[in-house]
Amino acid sequence: MEKIVLEMTDGFSIQGFIVIPDVEPIGHIHLLHGMSEHIGRYEAFAQYLVLKGYIVSGHDHRGHGETAELNGLKGHFADKLGFDRVVQDVYEVISYVRAHHPSPQFVLFGHSMGSFVARRYVQLHGEEVDLAIFSGTGGDPGASRIAGQVAAYLLGKKNGFNQPDHFLNKLVFGGFNKSVQNPKTPFDWLSTKTEAVEKYINDPACGIVPTTRFFADLFEGLGKIHSQEEINKIPKNLPILLFSGSEDPVGDNGKGVWNVAKHYDRAGIVDVTVKLFEGGRHEMLHEKNSRYVFETVTDWIEKKK
Repeated sequence: MEKIVLEMTDGFSIQGFIVIPDVEPIGHIHLLHGMSEHIGRYEAFAQYLVLKGYIVSGHDHRGHGETAELNGLKGHFADKLGFDRVVQDVYEVISYVRAHHPSPQFVLFGHSMGSFVARRYVQLHGEEVDLAIFSGTGGDPGASRIAGQVAAYLLGKKNGFNQPDHFLNKLVFGGFNKSVQNPKTPFDWLSTKTEAVEKYINDPACGIVPTTRFFADLFEGLGKIHSQEEINKIPKNLPILLFSGSEDPVGDNGKGVWNVAKHYDRAGIVDVTVKLFEGGRHEMLHEKNSRYVFETVTDWIEKKK
């Protein structure tokens, strides 16, 4: 695994990785991690993909993982237009990797918050993506998103935008454990696999409470990716895979995932696949049946060649 540190066009440093298979690459998959976690948690999935013959790359978003250790505030994108800046980071990192390691096929994979970033990416740069995979994504929160934006603005004006926002963090995540019977931790909604949840809890780079500005950026980004006008910009022939656990609260137990698929269908996108894993929760790559999930994802990719 080759670690890379890239300077973005605004001078900010992003840390990531590239893994090259021992055989002639059959494609390139770039991974985008979720909120309050880091790209290191995708190592097992990356290793599986490399053994399949794919170049695999990924990076820690601003405010996350080793990128946050290098520079910047933990749980914070930017002081302004943070969501747009993170999408631009993705473009610059991918451009670097593809220039140095060309391959026949490019796949963009985003999980949770990373899926929101990836969904914006294909609205802006969809012509450069061969396949798109969105894991653990969700539909438009609607009125609660707008209320969240207002709350973030008011709280930021009162307490400052660059402070960890425990109120908004609870507002966003507080109800996710409600569907879990007898939860043992606040993070049982992530996975039915106890060891995976414990590993997340014990990881100092996970579970960080983001800043008020981060939440404002996130709500703004959610508005953009759910705008039908912006969705219509996605190339009609881009194959898209949406997958999640059937008990994932981020996707409203599948309802939100299907809602996203309906928006894509409305936009005339002709190849949209939805896969809900029965009994699974938010992080299907860390579920008890993760190997089966890996195989399902790569089978879908290989059928699109």
